[in-house]
Amino acid sequence: MRRVFIGFDRREIAAYQVCAFSIIKNSSVPVSITPLNIRHIENFKNTDYKASTEFAFTRFLVPYLSDYEGYSLFMDCDMLVRGDIKDLFDCADGESDVQVVQHKYKPKHGDKFLGAEQTMYEKKNWSSVMLFNNEKCKTLTKHYVNTSGGLHLHQFEWASKVGNLPKSWNYLVGEDIDASQYGDPDLVHYTLGGPYFDKYVDCQFSEEWYEYHAEANSVLDTKVVGGF
Repeated sequence: MRRVFIGFDRREIAAYQVCAFSIIKNSSVPVSITPLNIRHIENFKNTDYKASTEFAFTRFLVPYLSDYEGYSLFMDCDMLVRGDIKDLFDCADGESDVQVVQHKYKPKHGDKFLGAEQTMYEKKNWSSVMLFNNEKCKTLTKHYVNTSGGLHLHQFEWASKVGNLPKSWNYLVGEDIDASQYGDPDLVHYTLGGPYFDKYVDCQFSEEWYEYHAEANSVLDTKVVGGF
């Protein structure tokens, strides 16, 4: 069973639903999907910096929530998974504490969705998709994550080794200068704001997002014959 944790934010419920559905639709293996909702985590109050999402810090609790066993994947909710999630888990190298797409860029914009401030720091967006080798992440206790600074966590100062994931697994819509190196993205990240916000209704990959949204909310009208 592949364990996937998706950041949950009350302002982006539609984003969460589409992200989860896109994983299920394109996966060739069973997946366990957990909404990472800060209100489900007792006594967690880390507000070290002005976070743009409700899961800015709780994402680092994934190894703790996985009992420090096996591999688990975290991803932001403002994503569309176009590839088979099995392929991403197959990238596990067995050596790194965590693996990420190591972007090398500076944000082009000064703000993000809903006017949130665009915080500038090294390794920006690395933490938006993280494949955790949970056993190697025992430093990330609930107390540690609850009391650590934002930059300390997001710049992976807690990790002994940060490995790579293929670039196709975190394509930044509206940010990447050289999109050709990402090929046909397996994962599209609407980091500035998704098509569910008026400002970004026509952004790259918006039509595909609308298609997934329509399918995720469809109801198949069928009759059950002979019981279940």
